[in-house]
Amino acid sequence: MSKKRAHIIVKGRVQGVCFRAETQYEARKLGINGWVRNLRDGRVEAVFEGEEDNIKAAIRWCYHGPAGAKVKDVSANWEEYEGEFDRFSISYDPPLR
Repeated sequence: MSKKRAHIIVKGRVQGVCFRAETQYEARKLGINGWVRNLRDGRVEAVFEGEEDNIKAAIRWCYHGPAGAKVKDVSANWEEYEGEFDRFSISYDPPLR
């Protein structure tokens, strides 16, 4: 298997429904490193790094998310694996954009 990196944006009702915490749980279960955070415009952003099949499974999960979420769209941009993360975390930093 090959290691990959994906930058994810999830649109819909994805804040206030434990999306970040549940994404962290799913990512850790799948052995994925990276981070997830809320954006000011109501979207959720994440970076997943790990085995390609595991990232694909995490992206599939993002299409429905936790109970209470109403996902309208998920975009995934595949990037080169960088290996910069040693775990999966929730970021509380303000978004850079």
